[in-house]
Amino acid sequence: MLNPKIHEKEQVLLHVGCGRKDKSRTTAGFRASHWREIRLDIDPSVQPDVVGSMTDMSCLTDQSVDAIFSSHNIEHLYPHEAPLALAEFHRVLKEDGFLVLTCPDLMSVCRRVVDGKLTQPAYQSPAGPITPLDILFGHQRSLSRGNLYMAHRSGYTELSLREMLSATGFSAIATLTLPRKFELWCVAAKANLSQQDMTLLATSHLPTSATMADLSA
Repeated sequence: MLNPKIHEKEQVLLHVGCGRKDKSRTTAGFRASHWREIRLDIDPSVQPDVVGSMTDMSCLTDQSVDAIFSSHNIEHLYPHEAPLALAEFHRVLKEDGFLVLTCPDLMSVCRRVVDGKLTQPAYQSPAGPITPLDILFGHQRSLSRGNLYMAHRSGYTELSLREMLSATGFSAIATLTLPRKFELWCVAAKANLSQQDMTLLATSHLPTSATMADLSA
C-alpha cells in the first residue's frame, strides 16, 4: 500500500497547460509543500517554467516527474493528437507516477443540448456565464477576442477516456463524473495499484464534493 510518509520527501509535479494558474489551484493533495511544481504551457505569455506542447514534451526526460496535473487541456487537441499527449504523459512519469486529469463531460453537456439549451447558461464562472456551446467548442467570448488557444477540438465521455488511458498503457484508472459541473475527472497510475491505493489517490486529488460511491475504478 502507498505509505503516506513517502510523500514527505520532495516530489515533482508537472502542471500541464497551466495557463496563469499554479499548484494552489490544482488539487488538495498537490497543494502540500513537498510537491515542487513545474509549469508547462504552449502560451509564453502566461510565463510558464517550460514553453511547450503536451503532444511533444521532448524537453523533459523519461521518468522525470512523480505526477502530472492536466485541467481542461485535452479537449483543445484534435482526436488524433490526444493519444500522443497521453503517451507523453506516460513517458515522463516515473514508474510509480500518476496522472490527474479533468475535462468536460460530454454526456452531461449533451443532455443540455438535447433539452434545447445549447446557448443558455449552464453555470457561472469567473469569465461569466458558460453555455453548452462554450463547453463543446470553446469559450466563445475568448475566441471572438482572438484567443484561439481556447478552441475545443475534441470531447470525451467517461468510457472513451478510460479506453484511451488504458490503450496508452496506464494500468490503474479511476474516473468520476460531476454532472452538475459538467466535468469528468480521472486518476491514472502507471503501476497496477490496488483498489486501496487508488482510493487513497482519489481521495487526495479528486474534488471533495465527490464520494467514493461515485467513483468508477
